[in-house]
Amino acid sequence: MDWRTIEKLPVAGGTVPNLVDYEETCRTFSWEGAGALLDGLPGGSGLNIAHEAVDRHVAHGRGDRVALRCLDRAGNSTDLTYRDLQEQTNRFADALRTMGVARGERVFVLAGRIPELYIAVLGTLKAGCVASPLFSAFGPEPIRQRLSLGDARVLVTTEALYVKKVAKLRDSLPGMEQVLVIGQGGDGRRSDTVDFHEALGAGDPSFAIAPTDPEDMALLHFTSGTTGTPKGAIHVHQAVVSHHVTGAYALDLHPEDVFWCTADPGWVTGTSYGIISPLTHGVTCIIDEGEFDAERWYRILAEQQVTVWYTAPTAVRMLMRAGTEPARDADLSALRFVASVGEPLNPEAVVWGQEAWGRPIHDNWWQTETGGIMIANYAAMDIRPGSMGRPMPGVEVAILLQGDDGRAKVADDGTVEVIEKPNVEGELAIRPGWPSMFRGYLHDEARYEACFAGGWYLSGDVARFDEDGWFWFVGRADDVIKSAGHLIGPFEVESTLMEHPAVVEAGVIGKPDPVAGSIVKAFVSLREGFEPTDDLRLELIGFARTRLGPAVAPRELDFDQHLPKTKSGKIMRRLLKARELGLPEGDLSTLERDA
Repeated sequence: MDWRTIEKLPVAGGTVPNLVDYEETCRTFSWEGAGALLDGLPGGSGLNIAHEAVDRHVAHGRGDRVALRCLDRAGNSTDLTYRDLQEQTNRFADALRTMGVARGERVFVLAGRIPELYIAVLGTLKAGCVASPLFSAFGPEPIRQRLSLGDARVLVTTEALYVKKVAKLRDSLPGMEQVLVIGQGGDGRRSDTVDFHEALGAGDPSFAIAPTDPEDMALLHFTSGTTGTPKGAIHVHQAVVSHHVTGAYALDLHPEDVFWCTADPGWVTGTSYGIISPLTHGVTCIIDEGEFDAERWYRILAEQQVTVWYTAPTAVRMLMRAGTEPARDADLSALRFVASVGEPLNPEAVVWGQEAWGRPIHDNWWQTETGGIMIANYAAMDIRPGSMGRPMPGVEVAILLQGDDGRAKVADDGTVEVIEKPNVEGELAIRPGWPSMFRGYLHDEARYEACFAGGWYLSGDVARFDEDGWFWFVGRADDVIKSAGHLIGPFEVESTLMEHPAVVEAGVIGKPDPVAGSIVKAFVSLREGFEPTDDLRLELIGFARTRLGPAVAPRELDFDQHLPKTKSGKIMRRLLKARELGLPEGDLSTLERDA
């Protein structure tokens, strides 16, 4: 198969893609027009994410459609229709009001992927409060840090998580006045907590959403700094316009779809595209409480007849380890569109999806700060494996001239230089103005202002565009390696190593060198059946030199079957570098490990 381009596939199942003519759509697109696709609150009283995701479907006669199909760890299924979800979220919103929780106050949700999490997040938005989902695998200190930084007023959590991780934190969080516990046993009733289901049962099912300004704060997502404290990115109700239109164009969602986003709502993907975007399209969302298991995942895809699947490169690579046989044994005939996000998708994985599932994987790019997808591979367009794709209609993307640190070079007068030539690396930047752009870092205005220069949002990612306008990820600016005058993107080296049949994952760093400044060092995880020998090490280095040349290929290579990753699956290059050099490891709150 040609690795350079995968041609667009015939229309699957008679479903015509939402975006057919990219150039024409970009020419005629406006965010005002995109906003008009949503209803707004009745009587013109504003815009509320939860109303667009839930209530408007009931108002339009689609209340009996299954909104959430929740699978517990044992595989048992619980369905919530849009009408059920409307009633339950109304009850939760009223419960918050009854407890005296004011508009704009923060409601944190610490739970696994269970129905109550989704009810709490959407009900919080209906109440005019700010929802902040937390990843349930966080340990006590990362939880305390985020609750404190976010000025938590209310926490919703489970009995097990409260006992294990939260109870000991209460004294250090005086502002957190209420804790609602899911599954609290009658014998274990505590005076300092509220039973979630009792509060829900007492809530008014006909709660009316108060007027909501599109710029009202709605969501608070934490993203880790490299060494400092987590940053609380603020998003507003206006973001739902981006969530809706990107769901249509980048994920090709149609109302009849069965959609599965495998991301946890503790990460921005699991909120933007595991809750908000698909529900605005009226689809049925699969919610799986279980953790990754190849057999389980294929069974879900087959039994639930999933049509659109949004997952992560790490999960794809884990499925690759299991081989193509499990995929061939599963009925994937309903699967129409597969997309991936979280980190760049290696070309080999894109092609493997085509071979294993009969569908290539469509990579896309965005960040916590962008709130929604900015660059994507679309259903009706060819895929260039390894490319992020092309910008969303309505999104202006540029590559800016970079300085020695990999970041955009900002002149004394605050201006930056946009690179016009293709295949020149620089910092990826976006023109502000899209609806889901973050509106600040909570309590850190200086950090927020530093993200902008010359009329652009500076992403911190290094990229390039080719002659046809496809964008290609190179690496984080602070990951780019400068070796003997060459700027080397670690992703290119990692992707090349993964072309070797022995390698399933790779992480690449720059290691200080007195002559070259830095040399490239690689850490690789091997596929089953391969042993970490000196001969294989030399073979892999030679393999990379043949494809990349001696200036770019790794000079050193170590084997590591347990590369450090965030809980969302990204390889932590900065942690690899810190461990290699004996430096402080910095913020480890998102490190994948036992809580």
